[in-house]
Amino acid sequence: MKTILVIEDDKDINEMLQELLKKNGYEVRTAYSGTEGLLVHDDKVDLIILDLMLPGKKGEEIITELKEIKNVPIIITSAISDIDKKLDLFTLGASDYVTKPFNNDELLARIKVHLQKVIGNSFEVIKIAEIELNPKTYEVTCQGVDINLSKTEFEILKLLMQNSNQVVTKSMIFDTVWNTMDSADENTLNVHISKIRNKLKKVNANKEYIETIWSIGYKFKN
Repeated sequence: MKTILVIEDDKDINEMLQELLKKNGYEVRTAYSGTEGLLVHDDKVDLIILDLMLPGKKGEEIITELKEIKNVPIIITSAISDIDKKLDLFTLGASDYVTKPFNNDELLARIKVHLQKVIGNSFEVIKIAEIELNPKTYEVTCQGVDINLSKTEFEILKLLMQNSNQVVTKSMIFDTVWNTMDSADENTLNVHISKIRNKLKKVNANKEYIETIWSIGYKFKN
């Protein structure tokens, strides 16, 4: 069981995160200040959810210190959406950034992706229903038939399959598939999703693998 450290001074948000994470099978540790977070963090922690606006030492002030104790993924949560601020945090060592108020399913999906990267599962073959995806060779088959996907299409499908039966928000797809220096908009994403669907339908016309969650994102269905 993976252990997540929540460093958040807002009592309601802290308790909500505790409940959410425990319901989804995680061990949870909590801290309400930056100093307390540094004391609680140790070798048993696998990922940190870190608020920026903390009493005493601010979130951005302790990122480097947290990484020195144990280098684990750090997901920042903050109401600040300034792109320059985000880039500064990534430079300090943050792994991800979720703007408050955040969607719980999106946060869970981001946690799952970062933990998979840590344990090396990003290269394990993913098999769901009739589809098999090999992240190492960039090969995809449906009912044993090869599906020719572009690199971007492959990365989108991989992200959806890694989070099967969970909603993957558009913002998470943009952040994961396209880096911050690339340009991508909703129309670009829609085109890629459409191409993936059409290629899968050519092999299995009787099943819709990717469900659109209106105005939010997409879900890969088993």
